[in-house]
Amino acid sequence: MEDQLKNFIHFLLVEKGLSNNTLVSYERDLKSYIRFLQNVERISSFNLVQRAHIVQFLSFLKEQGKSSKTIARHIASIRALHQFLLRDKVADQDPSVLIEAPKFERSLPKVLSLEEVELLLDSPKENNHFGMRDKAMLELLYATGIRVSELIDLDIDHVHLTMGFVRCSGKGNKERIIPLGSKAAEAIRRYLENGRRQFVTKKHQDEALFLNHQGRRLTRQGFWKILKKLTREAGIEKDLTPHTLRHSFATHLLENGADLRAVQEMLGHADISTTQIYTQMSKTRLKDVYSKYFPRA
Repeated sequence: MEDQLKNFIHFLLVEKGLSNNTLVSYERDLKSYIRFLQNVERISSFNLVQRAHIVQFLSFLKEQGKSSKTIARHIASIRALHQFLLRDKVADQDPSVLIEAPKFERSLPKVLSLEEVELLLDSPKENNHFGMRDKAMLELLYATGIRVSELIDLDIDHVHLTMGFVRCSGKGNKERIIPLGSKAAEAIRRYLENGRRQFVTKKHQDEALFLNHQGRRLTRQGFWKILKKLTREAGIEKDLTPHTLRHSFATHLLENGADLRAVQEMLGHADISTTQIYTQMSKTRLKDVYSKYFPRA
């Protein structure tokens, strides 16, 4: 069963082009599924799995206190695996076909107000190469709404300052072109002209746009540490995540009348229903403003 899992993960990597983070998530979920089948149900072949076995596994997850969202993610992973096994004729049935995912309320992501965005973007001090890099990263994230994984994957030639756009590859290696605001372009230009060269070492000649103190491509963990530091310095008390600027970008665009389809394209969402959560956020914020300021609310 472990060998078939490896084949499935390889299929997701090569055929589907999924990101490393997504592959890790699939593998983690399915390893726990296989352990349950082997150790609890005493099943040694996927061809012996019945719907009742999957239901028992989901009940096991619920007993462990797993959230509805986590259980739904496990179901999606299990379905994808069994469909792959059926297609590859490793199994002659798909026991997951009638399994229903639990309903759960999608929580609204946290966003920054315009004032908080200004505080955060102004927090890096551009008196050294670290400040220039951090300023350029934050301006770029807010100006484009790209994911942090896409930010750290950018090379120098992915940013076109004269034309005013950035080219990045998102989930499934789908490339998209996103407009770049003048303030972000100027911050990146300052970093490239005066800051980046101070990160470059003779040992590492990396084409990455954003480098760490060793001259190597900045990591997701490295960016996360920088964001937490800048959040403290800006005096923002909200619990920010690397996705906060992306959420704020989308929400602020829609609040100012942007077309939902255009926002979907810029964010790189495959399904517009994913983008629609930001319209719900905009309505919620409007209600808050109305309740706070209208005298007869």
